[in-house]
Amino acid sequence: MIEIDARGLSCPEPLMLVADALKAGNDTIKVLVDEEVPKLNIEKFIKGKGKKANVKTVGEHYEMIIE
Repeated sequence: MIEIDARGLSCPEPLMLVADALKAGNDTIKVLVDEEVPKLNIEKFIKGKGKKANVKTVGEHYEMIIE
């Protein structure tokens, strides 16, 4: 599993990091984001790629496990 810490990054950077990780062939990706907009954008993007994310709130950020 690869981990992407995208906290503090503005759109579209978190989405671009996830796209790069998917291109590299990573099956499971853990993403940390601290705002709802990147979370929603990533969820929409990966759905189009046939993936899904388990999302939970941890403190003041979101933890997404993409499979």
